[in-house]
Amino acid sequence: MTRKSRRKTKPASVEGLPDDWRGKAKSLRRYGSETAALVLDLCAEDLETTIRERDETTLSLVEAARESGYSREHLGRLVRDGKIPNAGRLNAPRIARIHLPRKATPLAAPPLARDAPRRELSNRQIVQSIIQRGMEDGTHET
Repeated sequence: MTRKSRRKTKPASVEGLPDDWRGKAKSLRRYGSETAALVLDLCAEDLETTIRERDETTLSLVEAARESGYSREHLGRLVRDGKIPNAGRLNAPRIARIHLPRKATPLAAPPLARDAPRRELSNRQIVQSIIQRGMEDGTHET
């Protein structure tokens, strides 16, 4: 008889956690763990409220520029052109965080790629560098 191993999967995003927690609560209820299920449901509700409040928070153009990577002028132009809804007043525009565009940022090279020429790296060193990078940015679990 073989035993199936359960793989731990990460939710796609923070926004996906409430649904994930509710699914786990449903499973717990099936096995009679009502108290633990209730805790997960309450946590899911709290997180949804926090996410909604975060998304509804409005930012001045200066704050939005700092957070998005775009200039204040560019964001102001997007609001004037109607590409981003104005969450403020006519001469004092604000942008809701949920509508804030984000400038793409290039990924940093793995440590060994920055430190040594490619022709001097073994396959083992390359793999170790990639694993180290994943551990630093949280994309790899041990």
